[in-house]
Amino acid sequence: MASSPSPSFLLLSLFTLFSLLFSAYSSEEIENTPLTITLPLTPKFAREPSTDPMVFLQQLASASKSRAHLLKYGKTSPPLKTPLYPMEYGGHTIPLSFGTPPQKLSYLVDTGSTVVWAPCTSHYQCINCTISAKDVPFFEPQLSTSFSNLSCEDPKCNTECLRCKANSKNCPQVCTYYLQYGTGAEAGYYLLEDLHFPKKTIRNIIVGCTTIGFRESYTDAMAGFGRSMFSLPIQMKVKKFAYCLNSHYFDNTRNSSRLIFDYRDGDTKGLSYTPFLENPPDSPDYYYLNVKNLMLGNKILPIPSKYLAPGSNATGGLIIDSGFSYGYMAGPVYKIVTNELKKQMSKYRRSHATEEEIGLGPCYNFTGRKIEIPDLIYHFAGGATMVVPGNRYFYFDTEPTGIGCFLVDTDAAKNLEFTPGPSIILGNYMQVNQYIEYDLKNNRFGFRQQKC
Repeated sequence: MASSPSPSFLLLSLFTLFSLLFSAYSSEEIENTPLTITLPLTPKFAREPSTDPMVFLQQLASASKSRAHLLKYGKTSPPLKTPLYPMEYGGHTIPLSFGTPPQKLSYLVDTGSTVVWAPCTSHYQCINCTISAKDVPFFEPQLSTSFSNLSCEDPKCNTECLRCKANSKNCPQVCTYYLQYGTGAEAGYYLLEDLHFPKKTIRNIIVGCTTIGFRESYTDAMAGFGRSMFSLPIQMKVKKFAYCLNSHYFDNTRNSSRLIFDYRDGDTKGLSYTPFLENPPDSPDYYYLNVKNLMLGNKILPIPSKYLAPGSNATGGLIIDSGFSYGYMAGPVYKIVTNELKKQMSKYRRSHATEEEIGLGPCYNFTGRKIEIPDLIYHFAGGATMVVPGNRYFYFDTEPTGIGCFLVDTDAAKNLEFTPGPSIILGNYMQVNQYIEYDLKNNRFGFRQQKC
């Protein structure tokens, strides 16, 4: 089998292929902007999960490890060898319509990344993917009268003009990108396009036109919601955005909840707030929260503060991520939490065979037993407290196996005191049935328990 082209080769090809003249554009303009814009938020998996619970948990664990690896190591991520299953980590999508006339696609909502992009043009390729490129819905710029290319000379472009002479005033090169997502990656070039809502239009949104995908297993576009000028809410100039995730229990249910773009300032009724922390220089895009301590049931966990607050070198701290299916804890944190969990769950029989099979744990056999799992409680600065019930951090297969497993990934096997990146990742499974608000104007995070 022929080897795949290297990312550098593909980027060089993009520089050559997309050397188009840049059209001048005006600053972002918002027409008829309402106080709020509400969109349906739909649970999404790349493919239908396996009906075999053990295979399904293996798939989930593999996808989670890939996601955690990327969030922790970022662009300097060392090679990660992991099975590629026909299902990516669980996410949620919103419909967005770019172009004139509008072209509507589903976009995965991801607070752990910052770029808005879509599979693009009829020449879209997917290399070593579990999906066929012909089955991927794509955006076609040539069918839109409002698109223009973002020049690499534009101040908003973070790509060097490699094929243009120094101090060139008329470089025709477009602004390109290469992005990593778990085990997959995307390459393409940036457009400026109109984003349409019912009776509302936002001009000159920077959106990626992805022409090449690598090792992907989903067909949706991506909407980055992270802390960057490229992210969707920041480009839309909203003061805050919020969502409420319903329980999809890791299936492809089409029951949707909602995502709200909010142009209003001030408190939202009933929310507890905690400030976002200043980001370490090496991790500028994540939402770090100021967590003071964790409790399991009524037991305060003795987690050293160095794991709860991010250091200047981007080690430690807690981030919240809508694109991560369940959760992650660095080895030392994971051991403290699971040691206490084992004590409080000692009346149940461990399933060591399941733990070895799926790579998650501890796992328990609940057959014929009343299931009682302690709450996992996060205490944040400012007095805000998030209570995560047991059914939001355990996966249960009550029939036919009666098995339940602790759904938090870790690198504990490496036995390292510190690894790069955050020590705790709060994934979307723990956020279910919580109204979650990212207050960008006031630099804070708000939440309340709510049936979604």
